[in-house]
Amino acid sequence: MYTQVKSLIWVFLFFCVCLFRHKVIVSAKHYVGDGGTTHGINENNTVASMHELLSIHMPAYYDSIIKGVSTIMVSYSSFNGKKMHANRDLITGFLKKTQRFRGFVISDWQGIDRITSPPHANYTYSILAAVNAGIDMVMIPYNYTEFIDGLTFLVKNNFVSMTRINDAVRRILRVKFTMGLFENPLADYSMAKYLGIQEHRELAREAVRKSLVLLKNGKSADKPLLPLSKTAPKILVAGTHADDIGNQCGGWTIEWQGKSGNTTAGTTILTAVRNTVDPKTEVVFSQNPDSGYVKQNNFSYAIVVVGELPYSETMGDSLNLTLAEPSPTIIKNVCGTVKCVVVLVTGRPVVVQPLVDQIDALVAAWLPGSEGQGVADVLFGDYGFSGKLPHTWFKTVDQLPMNVGDRVYDPLYPFGYGLTTNPVKGN
Repeated sequence: MYTQVKSLIWVFLFFCVCLFRHKVIVSAKHYVGDGGTTHGINENNTVASMHELLSIHMPAYYDSIIKGVSTIMVSYSSFNGKKMHANRDLITGFLKKTQRFRGFVISDWQGIDRITSPPHANYTYSILAAVNAGIDMVMIPYNYTEFIDGLTFLVKNNFVSMTRINDAVRRILRVKFTMGLFENPLADYSMAKYLGIQEHRELAREAVRKSLVLLKNGKSADKPLLPLSKTAPKILVAGTHADDIGNQCGGWTIEWQGKSGNTTAGTTILTAVRNTVDPKTEVVFSQNPDSGYVKQNNFSYAIVVVGELPYSETMGDSLNLTLAEPSPTIIKNVCGTVKCVVVLVTGRPVVVQPLVDQIDALVAAWLPGSEGQGVADVLFGDYGFSGKLPHTWFKTVDQLPMNVGDRVYDPLYPFGYGLTTNPVKGN
């Protein structure tokens, strides 16, 4: 799908022209412990033993290195109070020497500035700490000459050795030579014709279908609501995210923070529903209906699509993880009046326990991106639900952090949970 779901390891594809033309350089990030910060706050401190770091946060890097990842990006976060951009033990000692990583290590955006608090308070020190820690390439969006002057001074005065400089240059050149960038240094625009082609959109649609997690199906197990009937006389589609491609995509889409509205090409969930049901079925869309409106219209059932507004990085920090209004009110007004399935469009588990009893069926759709048709494919039974939770779904934020194996483990839905349904022929 054309969006990302944030996880412990993000994989960012640097699209580069190379000798084979169909290859990309991959960067595993953010090294390391980015997903374990205190209270889940972006750029915060990960407090853990070395055993916990190696067993919980490091395995994805082991696998990435074995499979030939070319670059690894360092995290803004700290490990036990030590900024990762200055952590020589974990960058040079463990990553380069113990794991024998042969690609290059890259900083995050202005990452070395944030070694100090406030950022950029002592830039010469930040350059010294980052380069000597083992960072090979530094991401500088603005004043690159300041970095060049600072590093040159540090080398000339023997604070940074030429051995360290040669290591960085050797690693960067190795990756570039391997990718054929010296033979083909310019972009191959003939590849642009493949961006957004139907074949790729169909693959994204399949990813949506397979990632949906069915959390509840019917107020009792013997009376499931899903799959929905395509031939119902009249159905209601409601919610802030039902007809909003920007909300479906989330952050890092077109813009850094993403944006609500008609931001990119794609199929909203509302359009997908209309594409799927029988032509005789009346599909009524009301974003925020009151209960009286719902009662008066004699709907067969309702599809309520709500969730989080787009965000990325620090803008997504939340200590309550609740659905903002009007989402809870929409759920109460609709689901308290007619049979309903609630589709959650979120980048993570959110607080839903106070609402679950009113809901007939509950689906975690995460961020389906441009391919809302994949949601309708499964809601109406063309395909079955098969997805499982990649996270424990908590009851209240007071339970966090919560992990499988904790002495007290009492989630709303456990890690790996997900109800299944079978496809319905001729629905």
